[in-house]
Amino acid sequence: MLAIRDLDVHYGGIHALRGVNIDVPDGKIISLIGANGAGKSTTLKAIMSLVPKSGGHVYWDDTEITSFKTKDVVSEGIILCPEGRRIFPDLTVDENIAAGAYLRKDKEQIKRDRDWVYELFPRIAGRTWQLGATLSGGEQQMLAVARALMSKPKLLMLDEPSLGLAPLVIKDIFACIQKIREDGVNILLIEQNAKAALDISDYAYVLETGVITMAGPGKALLNDERVQAAYLGE
Repeated sequence: MLAIRDLDVHYGGIHALRGVNIDVPDGKIISLIGANGAGKSTTLKAIMSLVPKSGGHVYWDDTEITSFKTKDVVSEGIILCPEGRRIFPDLTVDENIAAGAYLRKDKEQIKRDRDWVYELFPRIAGRTWQLGATLSGGEQQMLAVARALMSKPKLLMLDEPSLGLAPLVIKDIFACIQKIREDGVNILLIEQNAKAALDISDYAYVLETGVITMAGPGKALLNDERVQAAYLGE
């Protein structure tokens, strides 16, 4: 389980995160929703040690990983699929997939995992030879998630996986996220699309200007009048 306690992050004079507390239990999809600039991506970057923490603690199972370097966080099985896809545009789909397993040595399991991610994302399975840059936005997002899964994560953190995608593609992406959880990968999901995120979440947190202001089961927040007014346009 991932546990974040009293996390603070400063960017110069800006207090980006203020005493953030989040739990990601095993076997669950946990979402962090909020407006653009609320601090959602900063939270993930702080977990990965991509931005410095100015206070608080991060625990992974029984180990404190607050001061771990990024490569050591990755070695623990915590993987970030960043906003904006960031695939390798000049590599083929299959080369992108292979890049996700660069730390692994278990060749037979890598082959099985490759088959698994192509089963999860059949739209890219028939395009293994195609350069990443020539894929559609939705296909690039599928490739980015597939590449992240090839690192064999225990916790997969997804940063805005629906950003800029058509509604039908978003539906496919979120169906795949549920399937990934069913296959034993814990998920921390960061989303501006609050309805889609809350609909599949076991539990969720609302982040506003660096502060957790609400928390509860996904369906409960989906039906909360304050969340509907602020994030669902209702």
